[in-house]
Amino acid sequence: MLVKINSISNVGLETIPVDVEVDVAEKGFPGFTIVGLASKAVEEARERVKTAMVNSGFDFPPKKITVNLAPADLPKDGAAYDLPIAIGVLIASGQLECTFSNAFFYGELSLDGTLRPTRGILLLALFANRTSDAKIFVPKPSAPEATMVKGVTVYPVGTLTDLVRHINESSPIKPLPHDIIRIDEEFESGESDLKDVAGQEQAKRALIIAAAGGHNLLMWGPPGTGKTMLARALPGILPPLSPDEALEVTRIYSVSGLLSPGTSILTKRPFRSPHHGVSAAGLIGGGSSPQPGEVSLAHLGVLFLDEMPEFSRSVLEGIRQPMEDGAVEIVRVSGHVKYPASFTLIAAINPCPCGYLGHPRRACTCTQKMIAKYRHRLSGPILDRIDLTVLVAPVDVEKLSLTRQADTNNLTSRQAKSMVVKARAIQSKRFIGTHMYTNSQMKNRDVKLFGKLTVEAENFLKLASEKYDFSARSYMRLIKVARTIADLANAETILPVHMAEALQYKQLT
Repeated sequence: MLVKINSISNVGLETIPVDVEVDVAEKGFPGFTIVGLASKAVEEARERVKTAMVNSGFDFPPKKITVNLAPADLPKDGAAYDLPIAIGVLIASGQLECTFSNAFFYGELSLDGTLRPTRGILLLALFANRTSDAKIFVPKPSAPEATMVKGVTVYPVGTLTDLVRHINESSPIKPLPHDIIRIDEEFESGESDLKDVAGQEQAKRALIIAAAGGHNLLMWGPPGTGKTMLARALPGILPPLSPDEALEVTRIYSVSGLLSPGTSILTKRPFRSPHHGVSAAGLIGGGSSPQPGEVSLAHLGVLFLDEMPEFSRSVLEGIRQPMEDGAVEIVRVSGHVKYPASFTLIAAINPCPCGYLGHPRRACTCTQKMIAKYRHRLSGPILDRIDLTVLVAPVDVEKLSLTRQADTNNLTSRQAKSMVVKARAIQSKRFIGTHMYTNSQMKNRDVKLFGKLTVEAENFLKLASEKYDFSARSYMRLIKVARTIADLANAETILPVHMAEALQYKQLT
């Protein structure tokens, strides 16, 4: 008997329908074969399905069983085909009688018949939403992901036995109700608060501009001046994700298997801080079965590279393209996948290998050759993609005193977040109907449309460009930063004062 069960395959963030065809033949030698360009993980479903069925009290037919995953030319990976294969075998062997209409099955089986958390449930729900009256049967721990999608009936399946009883109508599974995406607007500080950072007013201002417009920021200075603390404070001043942004980010974490069981949606902007020993595949994405890297996991959030020159130059060069395009394309012989990677880069570097070049109180022990080699690790094209550069200098002893640090006039993360949220609201209104959320995402044509300068600001920019010989990219990025500064000041047009402040954060050497 031949049975067809609906399932899906996630190729990157693209979802493709898969027909799980199960045939239990009356003639032929007993065996269990899976075809359809299945990976090792899918091949191992034979043992998982067989053992789960037996341990759940069902008979595994001692017959010739053939499973075809169609289309046959699409590579299949993962253990999510366990559930549709098991249901197909039960129906084809006569142990279960039913017909399905617009139903999708997706999930990994444990040997005792329990369904395990499975990646990509949100993508399945978004795909099923295209079908009228769609029903999806997914593992109970991962089912909350799917409730964010309206128009899909989500059945949380605990065990294979529970699903069979539901199909036989002896013990129906109660579908989960649709859940509305709720954004928590309450303030929640990051690992540190801006008020805990003594001094560094200019660096704090640069951090606020970076958060408001999604701009890349490079902080340089000796060790111990607060670069890492400032970066760690950034999550506390970022606005929460909007509903559309939350779905974008959650899709990436869902397909990566990084959502905790029971989690439905991510509402906080991601903050990724990889170690400098990370590989190119770990940072950019890749692998034999391409997975998102740190740049994609930081989508619509922050990628923090502490001690940036310590990263391999070949690894750093890999972020040039996603910094410009906001996406990563991973090409393999079997095909290619595309992941979004619109992140804010926050980088911290020392002025030299020992860290004390130009320090007012400590002597540098590096040679000129060592300094040149150290700085050569950051290429010109990478630095050209940095919007803001700020010196984080050593702080005077007076400012480190507890009395000064407790000064009520010191800017707090709560106050900074209020400024950032207002600026982001202006940008959301500006970019309504587009796929942009922040000023940093504007392309050249968008800069011409939204980056309105006064005549005085235009003349100021021309003089600065001629003096410092800016590249076309730097020219446009300068306008984007000035647009964000104008938004923070609630100004409709970019004024010379906004352009002047943007220029002071530009690396001129």
